[in-house]
Amino acid sequence: MADDNTTFSQPFGMPKFEFPKFEMPPMEVPTAFRDLAEKSIAQARSNYEHLKTSAEEATSMLETTYATASKGMSEYGLKVIETARANANAMFDLAAALLGAKSMSEMVELSTSHARKQFDTFSEQSKELTSLAQKVAATTAEPIKDSVSRAFSKAA
Repeated sequence: MADDNTTFSQPFGMPKFEFPKFEMPPMEVPTAFRDLAEKSIAQARSNYEHLKTSAEEATSMLETTYATASKGMSEYGLKVIETARANANAMFDLAAALLGAKSMSEMVELSTSHARKQFDTFSEQSKELTSLAQKVAATTAEPIKDSVSRAFSKAA
């Protein structure tokens, strides 16, 4: 049976445990320590605000870069599709012309003419695609370049 001084309010009949209470004497924090703590807190707040501002600027820069890259890649993709369509149409035109040829020499002449024309067309298309790719790359890199320049100018 349990002793009158022991209470069994816990599960499984375990006695209740309480931590002893210690009284702390009142302490006065030195002024120098308090000043140092206040300066540290102010510096931490300042650093946090600076970090928050930098993070917001970086997020904005990434959003701008992504939007620019997305738009540029759409333009590039459309140009590739346009190029492929033009080349396919040229091949169909050649096939139709070859089917209408009356002699072997006319077929060779049509094929040679088509090959010359397509070589020039491919060269021009390659130049256009290269130029567009360079434009997209430069336009996409511009927000990053501006952001890095602003960061270095702030640090200086």
